[in-house]
Amino acid sequence: MTATKSPLPGVGETLGRYTVERVETLPEMSGQLVLLRHENGARHAHVAREDDNLVFGVTFPTVPKDSTGVAHILEHNVLMGSQKYPVPDPFFSMIPRSLNTFMNAMTAGDWTTYPFSTRNVQDYFNLLSVYLDATFFPLLRYESFRQDGHRFEFETPDDPTSTLKLQGVVYNEMKGAMASPGSVMWRSFGKALYPDLTYANNSGGSPENIPELTYEDLRAFHAAHYHPSNAYFYSYGNQDLGRVLDAIEEHVMTRFQKQELDVSIPDQPSFSEPRRVDVSYPGSDTERGGQVLLGWKLGYASDPDASLRWNVLSDVLLGNAGAPLTRPLIESGLGAQLADLTGYRDDFREAAFAVGLKGLPASGEESDGKADAVQELVLSTLRQIAEEGIDPALIEASLHQFEISQKEVSNAGYPYGLGVMFRLLGPWLSGGDPVTGLRLDAELGRLRDDLKRGRVFEPMIEKWLLQNPHRVTLVVRPDPALAERTEQAERELVERLSKDFTDEDRARIVRESLNLKNLQGQESDPNVLPTLTLADVPAQVPRPAYETERSGRALVGRVPQPTGGLTYLDVKVRLPELPRDLLPVLPLYTFAVTRSGAAGQDYVSLARRIEAVTGGIGASAGVGNGPDTVDDLRLSVSFSGKALARNAGELVAVLRDVIAAPEFDRERLRQLLEQRLAGMKASVVSAGNAYAERLASAQVSPGAALGEQFSGLTALATLKAIVEGAEGQADDLEGRLDALLAQFGRLTTLITQGEPLVCLTALPEDVGLDLTPVTTLFQGDAPVGHPRPQLAAQVPQARTTDSPVAFNAVAFSTVPYTHADSPALLVLSRLLRSEYLLAEIREKGGAYGGGASFDARSGVFAMSSYRDPNIARTYGVFRDARQFLDTDLGERELTEAILGASKTLDPLTSPDTVGRLRFYGDQSGFTPEVQEAYKARLLSVTLDDLRRVMDTHLTPERAAYALVAGKDPSEDTAELGLKWDVQGI
Repeated sequence: MTATKSPLPGVGETLGRYTVERVETLPEMSGQLVLLRHENGARHAHVAREDDNLVFGVTFPTVPKDSTGVAHILEHNVLMGSQKYPVPDPFFSMIPRSLNTFMNAMTAGDWTTYPFSTRNVQDYFNLLSVYLDATFFPLLRYESFRQDGHRFEFETPDDPTSTLKLQGVVYNEMKGAMASPGSVMWRSFGKALYPDLTYANNSGGSPENIPELTYEDLRAFHAAHYHPSNAYFYSYGNQDLGRVLDAIEEHVMTRFQKQELDVSIPDQPSFSEPRRVDVSYPGSDTERGGQVLLGWKLGYASDPDASLRWNVLSDVLLGNAGAPLTRPLIESGLGAQLADLTGYRDDFREAAFAVGLKGLPASGEESDGKADAVQELVLSTLRQIAEEGIDPALIEASLHQFEISQKEVSNAGYPYGLGVMFRLLGPWLSGGDPVTGLRLDAELGRLRDDLKRGRVFEPMIEKWLLQNPHRVTLVVRPDPALAERTEQAERELVERLSKDFTDEDRARIVRESLNLKNLQGQESDPNVLPTLTLADVPAQVPRPAYETERSGRALVGRVPQPTGGLTYLDVKVRLPELPRDLLPVLPLYTFAVTRSGAAGQDYVSLARRIEAVTGGIGASAGVGNGPDTVDDLRLSVSFSGKALARNAGELVAVLRDVIAAPEFDRERLRQLLEQRLAGMKASVVSAGNAYAERLASAQVSPGAALGEQFSGLTALATLKAIVEGAEGQADDLEGRLDALLAQFGRLTTLITQGEPLVCLTALPEDVGLDLTPVTTLFQGDAPVGHPRPQLAAQVPQARTTDSPVAFNAVAFSTVPYTHADSPALLVLSRLLRSEYLLAEIREKGGAYGGGASFDARSGVFAMSSYRDPNIARTYGVFRDARQFLDTDLGERELTEAILGASKTLDPLTSPDTVGRLRFYGDQSGFTPEVQEAYKARLLSVTLDDLRRVMDTHLTPERAAYALVAGKDPSEDTAELGLKWDVQGI
């Protein structure tokens, strides 16, 4: 369903009470920008493009004055019932009633935004009504504040003699977040560099400060900040601007008068001399868990010329492995990889530049010495670069990358229209020109003119980095005792806040807990919310045209698409049978192969070549199966890249060299493995649910068992054994690396013996590109292999790490894609997620998230929780899911579950991805006919089907359990009969 457009208005025209202030063409994206202002002060930006994925967002500058998390907790609360939609959780209730391609809300350091997107016009206006009512007219119930903010609650809610504790969704979320070194780094960076501004506060909320927030404070913050005079509206896509504005006028504008609110952020007074700040996070990796980051305050982020130049300079200095600042830092051996936050940062009103290293020792004199050494190395390298000058070829390569980013229109990752919103929001919110976020042709022209006249970037380094005293050296270290001290501090906080409680106070806590529980258990009428019907689900899947041809052993698909002048090349190699010892090193190979040398070029030369002629290349290992089985597996390695059409031949040459003639050396491999290890370690406490799901799934699914070897905690253990060595073998790193290099050599040979599927996506005039330099590499005749990995023992697996919250998972192996039960399992996952697990795990249990998933292609069904203060309770919730299916469920719940399931079958595509997905789907058996038959079965699923498939496939004896937590869970789960195999991470 597409929208009907009306002509765009001109400057000075009025649309109702809106006046058009500016209209600009956006040639890079084939669009137009219309900027409007309402009589009450509201601002609106509309980007008109031929894109049926329609986007909306409303953003409020929110400037917290403390670290109670008021902006973050308010973000949660406004989505928990409004005047027009007084249901407990309209945001989560709309997810299954919609075909949205994106729904979320986000709190940054100085703004909060509420965006969504959908390809269905009716859905767009349904969501618009819900979002507008939620943000401007929320109920802000006291019970909602207690549920998602913070509350006192007895361990047994109705027993005032049991242990008193703090609870709350945001409270538990931030406890988990502040255990992550990246989060600690981010919060500390703002506080260190801008100590007198709002950025010194934790806008998400510091756990020790969240209990200071009162319900009255929350309501007052909303009244002040969530007003049209303080709002920035955004709409995007192939739609009628007038209809959007009319809806906003009717829902919101008629009920407000203009008001003044000062949300301005002053300049940060400059430091007279550099400073050093030391912070810690709860972690035990004192050998490699430290980070050192140097940060400088720069000029205004809203200055388009300065912003462009800093973006280019940041890429020149740091954008690839051979960059003049990256290379000496990594090759120094001081750390494993660049520190979190490295690069140009325009997240603040006054921008920042930062650079440093992570993976440093974090205790003793060696730690301080290395922190000093990193600082000196950064400064001396910058000084050398400023004195010797920057190679013009590096600048031109960076400008080439900038050209690609301006031309590319892609929904890969998240909707393109949402990315456009964030690009214009930066300068818009800080008082600059929003057009400069989307079109920098004038600034780019001035930069090129200045480059012709002489040095541009070296004076910037000298002035803003070498001579600028407003510099902070931030040292972030793990502290093995911090988690225990934090828990003790929480206990002391509870004791301090409750020391004067009377019996009446305790009775009130019991009463409020029971009131909240009753509210959570109350039935509401979700029919007040707008919804789509099953008739809105598209019956067909995309069928983009493509042609195939044989080139030697390769099957080539050529896909003409309106790519805006870019060419995309994908080479998927189905591998022959791999020896068992090569399986765990395959993902290490794909990580290293595009970051090493090739065809006589070392890694520095190759990295610069890639930067100069492509938009980047990548490699990955994959596990697949056909639609009729979950056990007949195929392994593949994929190489991919993109380039401007004029450089498409160079892209082919680069991929040819990387596939056929990679060159690995021991020292570079050591650097890469240390980088990967540091990244995986840091990801555990932020993505523990994904690791727990993989660990559970590996016990029941062959494909998942391989996936666990490739990217799970087993992969992490393999990597640690190589880099750090097993006990007593730490000094034999060279031997381990030599053994790995030998395995890499064997893998290179096996890859070129594989069966290649090559997909080229380009403009029609560019789709005839010569691909023989790649296709002729594959001369072997080895059959495609079918690995048969051994499943992990089906024993509950617990992995302990530095986390104050848990990540719980249970998994089941079920049926292949074409099995009649598969659509019902997909619908069941959506029903359990929206109607059961969300309420039980998040609302009642206080976890940040809980859900169910079903991978229809692998046949794995899973339930999990995220940043969960509970373990035993959550596994009880998983166990009781079958009982939930016997409650009073009806057609509404079923229809919404089918709608939600259908979205997973209609991923948002764009010219760069739609042909690739079709080509590779067809070659693996997931043809349009197979996919459309699945959709048809999905639309006919019944509630009896859901009960039947759960009784058949999700029975207790088939369950596999895993968790990531900060402690041994065995005592907690003894009553459930779960006995864990406990290992440290």
